[in-house]
Amino acid sequence: MRHEGLAQQIARYADRDGIIDTPIERLALVRSGQTGEPVHMVQRPALCIIAQGGKRVLLGEAVIDYGPANYLVASIDLPITGAVTQASADTPYLCFCLYLDPALLSEIALTLPPLSPGAEDGGGMTLHPMTPELIDAATRLTALLGDPASASLLAPLIERELLVRLMTGPGGGVLRAIASGESRTGQIARAIAWLKAHFREPFSGPQLAALAGMSLSSFHDHFRRVTAMTPLQYQKQLRLQEARALMLADRLDAAEAGFRVGYDSPSQFSREYRRLFGAPPVRDMGRLRTTPHVAMAI
Repeated sequence: MRHEGLAQQIARYADRDGIIDTPIERLALVRSGQTGEPVHMVQRPALCIIAQGGKRVLLGEAVIDYGPANYLVASIDLPITGAVTQASADTPYLCFCLYLDPALLSEIALTLPPLSPGAEDGGGMTLHPMTPELIDAATRLTALLGDPASASLLAPLIERELLVRLMTGPGGGVLRAIASGESRTGQIARAIAWLKAHFREPFSGPQLAALAGMSLSSFHDHFRRVTAMTPLQYQKQLRLQEARALMLADRLDAAEAGFRVGYDSPSQFSREYRRLFGAPPVRDMGRLRTTPHVAMAI
């Protein structure tokens, strides 16, 4: 599989390390000239294609290592930990990232045949062998950054091509199930959307199961299958990542940040913060404020 064309296009328009938003809606390019320590973030639904380098993603207890031989699909919002594992100044990590448009996914799903039994089973983040068709379409879409006059007409067509290939390829059943909203995976997606919007609030398992329209045992089983974690673990990661962002951006102290994201106990907040990020809040903030690139999402 040849990735040189895509790598050249990304390198042309990603002239600095980090996630670079582009004039093409939902297209972002990612560059890193060095390997780095784990970065915690909430991954939005997206197609990610590494043109050069490698990355490790931790989702719950699952470990996903990938590079140019595979493409990664995040079908729902997921709290993850990611680290670039292959990169250098001369050969930087280069990644194509297309965020998924729910309305367009739903529109395409209506044109596809019904899902076969079991086709929707799978995790919310999956890895699949790269195809020449995906590389070609991703390269053509990125190249349109150099032709703004054509991009407004052609980019939506290439985006649609990429989504059709995803939804009809391996693992496409999960995307189609979420787009339909009526499958078990779609029901879990509704519960996840509620958790994202209300992560500061306490909740009960029966409450989320009722929101998803499932029995409690079925809900917990499918939630873990899709997210690789329990609802409580999912909420905890959202809270801690938001608290970290508040302390870094607004310079809040740990007690105030913990309170704002839903913790009543400062000691519990500090304990769980250290467990996720590897250091207590004060020490972690001291390190991030002196080396801000460490917190850069990649």
